[in-house]
Amino acid sequence: MIKAVIFDFDGVLIESTGIKTAAFARIFKGESAPDRERIMRYHLSNAGISRFEKFRYIYRGILKKRLTQAKLKVLCAEFSLLVKEAVIAAPFVAGASGFLERNYRKLGLFVVSATPHNEIAEIIKRKNLSFYFREIYGAPMHKGAAVRKIMADYSLAPEEIVYVGDALSDYRAARENSIVFIARIKDNQELFSKIECIKLKDLSGLQGAINRMRNG
Repeated sequence: MIKAVIFDFDGVLIESTGIKTAAFARIFKGESAPDRERIMRYHLSNAGISRFEKFRYIYRGILKKRLTQAKLKVLCAEFSLLVKEAVIAAPFVAGASGFLERNYRKLGLFVVSATPHNEIAEIIKRKNLSFYFREIYGAPMHKGAAVRKIMADYSLAPEEIVYVGDALSDYRAARENSIVFIARIKDNQELFSKIECIKLKDLSGLQGAINRMRNG
């Protein structure tokens, strides 16, 4: 029986993935065209990975430049400035609001995000969503570790949890903890084209998918 649902945030509950993509493009607009192309391809192929990890890889693996802690701090502050207010203003993914409202008293609902913890907690608070969730986890905690903490803290077995995400990092976090994964599909069809899992275009069908699992 399903007792808990773990959600990624951007692109799963809120239509905000384009905001993050635009921020990366703006931050690196001064780089060469080939490097910009590689940066954006890397970003889009690695949704669900924290901005800290992305900036480190971009500097080391693409730009071949040294990234100091001071520079990393500046990049992260700039990124936050570009995205936070826009994410707060972004609309729900279709079906998300209704699912939360119908289920927050019946199920344990959790957010596991690659956004820094303080930032995702503030966004959720300012969107008046905090009361829906038992816990909110953000970077630097890795998603797999967050799932294990939820399972331990709430005495949940793998078969009692569903993880809803839109990135390979979400899928891996679910797989390494042996829990069912549901992919929200929008502009990420290629990422999940060879992965067998439940796939939903939005969250309008999430209730039905969970009900089928309960009855099955």
